[in-house]
Amino acid sequence: MELPAPLRQGVDNLLEKVPLPALKQAARTLSDRYRAELRDGRLHMGDDMAVKAYLATRLPATYAAVSASLDALTEARPDFQPKSLLDIGAGPGTMLWATTDLWSGLEAAVMLEASAAVRKIGQSLATDAIAARTEWLAGDATIDLADLQPADLVTAAYVLDEIVPASLPKLVGRLWQLTADTLLIVEPGTPAGWQRILAVRRQLVEAGAHVLAPCPHEAPCPLAQPDWCHFSRRVARSRLHRLAKDADVPWEDEKFIYIAASRRPAPVRPARVIAPPKAGSGKVLLKLCRSDGNAGETLFSKRDGEMFKAARRADWGDSLDI
Repeated sequence: MELPAPLRQGVDNLLEKVPLPALKQAARTLSDRYRAELRDGRLHMGDDMAVKAYLATRLPATYAAVSASLDALTEARPDFQPKSLLDIGAGPGTMLWATTDLWSGLEAAVMLEASAAVRKIGQSLATDAIAARTEWLAGDATIDLADLQPADLVTAAYVLDEIVPASLPKLVGRLWQLTADTLLIVEPGTPAGWQRILAVRRQLVEAGAHVLAPCPHEAPCPLAQPDWCHFSRRVARSRLHRLAKDADVPWEDEKFIYIAASRRPAPVRPARVIAPPKAGSGKVLLKLCRSDGNAGETLFSKRDGEMFKAARRADWGDSLDI
């Protein structure tokens, strides 16, 4: 997966004259902060160089994760056509680009972001490229949501990992209040990210939300540690991306986990492939989470006919109607 051409061109223009040594150092610092999930009161992207390091090394991966999550949402609710977006912790506008790419009829977007450096670059990238009426607001996700208006689609991507755990229930409650139709939260695909999503899922189900994806049910999650639910998308690395990260491989795999919940139920919730398929000669083994609340491996062989063909095409994260 790659960035939309206008976004990719805008990023390339911003990074064109950035000294590589400074970019590499900023990328290392940013990567260390994300891996450690630091909550030291400082913004991960508090200055211009940190934002540019993010654009070079993290934006393609987060865009891929967000796009995959939105695709699963639309598969569960094909009738959903949001006119308004509220994105909390908007970063440089990753969610804005992904939603407008998916829904050309999006009319208005409100982007809440604490970092002035990120807002400035996000606005510059979106100017003359995004048709939706877009408003960028300065604000902390934990304290500055009181005056916001509800939106059809409310989103928060890679935000909860930067917030003190004790503040999460209040934040999630407010996000749900602001959700006119559907809420999407995306987190890193780590065991800790999965635990945060599980807590969000429990809170939303208790509040009466309908889970759209990835879960095909509202029963307790059937997975137990050390297993955890997450998904992956392969992302092409640009030349600058490889140089900034001293990477030899021209791609990377972004692991992520998400929860999409709505005030309206999904018409159909097929099983979900929750691990990489294991294929052999004339057979494929899929680990599935099913609508009855159970999860486990199912073997499909040629004798299963059309179902085998569908299973053989299924990839990690896909739905499968069985």
